[in-house]
Amino acid sequence: MKLSIVIPVYNEAETLSQILAAVEAVDLIGGLGKEIILVNDCSTDDSAWIIEQHIQSHSSGDIEYKFLQHEQNSGKGAALQTGIKEATGEFVIIQDADMEYDPQEYNDILPVLVAGRADVVYGSRFTGSKPRRSMGFWHYLANKFLTYLTNVLNDIYLTDMETCYKCFRREIIQGLDLQENHFGIEPEITTKLAKIPRIRMFEVAISYYGRGYEEGKKIGWMDGIKAIFYIFKYKFLG
Repeated sequence: MKLSIVIPVYNEAETLSQILAAVEAVDLIGGLGKEIILVNDCSTDDSAWIIEQHIQSHSSGDIEYKFLQHEQNSGKGAALQTGIKEATGEFVIIQDADMEYDPQEYNDILPVLVAGRADVVYGSRFTGSKPRRSMGFWHYLANKFLTYLTNVLNDIYLTDMETCYKCFRREIIQGLDLQENHFGIEPEITTKLAKIPRIRMFEVAISYYGRGYEEGKKIGWMDGIKAIFYIFKYKFLG
């Protein structure tokens, strides 16, 4: 059994080596192997070169790498779609290429999946007592509002719909007809999951070491406005 780790990459040269080393260092519960799927979304920095060099020098028996490249920049959602389609592990988790999330916490997320008690597990930045870097107030408020709206429309209860750490049984995530090429993929995934009869969705507390915009964070206020549209779109039309 193995965990497929899908990492979308766009101009992440500063942190790529660190995050790949951190992912490799995790000793997964139950002896799970790792399939690391990197999707380079036409980066203009040295990201592709760093990935190629890292794979050449760090591949080992229990880690399988897949490196996929987009010929043009298509967005995070498109990169995730590409990576998810290539996943072959029993479980699939999304990992950003920066250092905002700690891969050691895969082992907090996986137990209920491995035990067969969950179909999907979200890592929540807003519950529990783990370390969380203070984010901007309006960024926090936007996250909470989007999660609240998702909960109301779909009759579910989550505390962090926009979290990066979403882990799925592979057949669940590959069974979704994903369409959004940009950050709209976050509400699309959650809304489509909520439509699956008897879906078993869980949350666990995770840490968060967020970046500011001056440090390279890419999501902006306009993405929050668009997310409202996508929540309604995939609830009633998608």
